[in-house]
Amino acid sequence: MVGKLLIYRGLTPSSKAKDLMTDFYAVIGNPIAHSKSPIIHHAFAELTRQDIQYERVMAPLDGFAETVGSLIAQGFKGANVTVPFKLEAFEIASQLTERAQDAGAVNTLIFTPQGIIGDNTDGVGLVRDITENIGVSLKGKRVLLIGAGGASEGVLHPILAAQPAMLIITNRTLDKALNMVKRVEARDEMVYVSVQAHAFDDLQDQQFDIVINATSAGLTDSQLPLPSTIFAPNALAYDMMYGRITPFMAFAQQHGATVFDGLGMLIEQAAEAFYIWRGVRPDTSPVIEMFKQAQPSA
Repeated sequence: MVGKLLIYRGLTPSSKAKDLMTDFYAVIGNPIAHSKSPIIHHAFAELTRQDIQYERVMAPLDGFAETVGSLIAQGFKGANVTVPFKLEAFEIASQLTERAQDAGAVNTLIFTPQGIIGDNTDGVGLVRDITENIGVSLKGKRVLLIGAGGASEGVLHPILAAQPAMLIITNRTLDKALNMVKRVEARDEMVYVSVQAHAFDDLQDQQFDIVINATSAGLTDSQLPLPSTIFAPNALAYDMMYGRITPFMAFAQQHGATVFDGLGMLIEQAAEAFYIWRGVRPDTSPVIEMFKQAQPSA
C-alpha cells in the first residue's frame, strides 16, 4: 500500500498541520534511504525560519503516480523527485515550466488546487555552483560535457544560457550526443554558442577550460576513455557525482585540473526547489560547509 511508504517520525501531515500550520514536503525515489534532501531542506528551513517537515518516500517502481496521489491527498505541498522517477514526474505534471520542457524530465513538483506543476532545478543548480560557489564563469569558455543521458539533458540548456564559447558533448554512444545537438539546433540556441557532438577518439587534439562529467561512471569506478591532454591550463573538472573522489576526478587532478564534485550542485538545486515552494531563497554556503565538514578526508 502506498500509504505505508511514508516515514513521519510519529507525525501525520493532517494532525500536525492543523496544530502548527506546518507544510509537508517529500523526496520520492527508489531507493531513497541514502537521500540527503531532508537534511538539506530542514537546514534551509532553520536558516529561513520556515515551518516545514520534509520526508523520504520510497515509491514502488510501478507505483509513482499512486504515491504522488497519496501525498496530495494527505495535504503535502510539493515533492522532489529522484531516480528512477524523473521521466514519470514529467509525464504526470499537468503543467511544465520551460526548463522542465527543455530537460525532458522533472525533479520538483508543486501541488496546487489547479493541478501538478513540474519543474527542473538540476541545471540551475549546476551553473550556480560553478559560477557562484566555485567562482568560475562559463561565459566565453570551452566546455566539454561528458554523457548524453538524463543528467546531461537536465543541465544542457542552463549551460548554453551561460554563453560558453563552445560546448562539445561526448558520449560512448555518439548518436545520443548527436541527437542532443539536433535538438539544440531546432531551438536556434547556437547563435552565440558552437555546439557539437564528438566521439571520445575525436578529443585527442582539443583542450577545454571546463570539463563536466554527467555520466554514472563513478558509481562503478569505471575510467572514462578520455585523452590526458583535454585539460587546458587552469581547467576546472567537475563531476556531478558527490561524496568521494571518482576515477574521473583523480584522472583530472593527475593531469593538472582543479576538481570539484557535485555536492554544491545537489545543495543549489535543492535551494532552487525551496525557493519555488517557499518564496524565500536560502543561503547555501553554511549548508555546503556543513556537508564538507562531515565528508571523510580523501
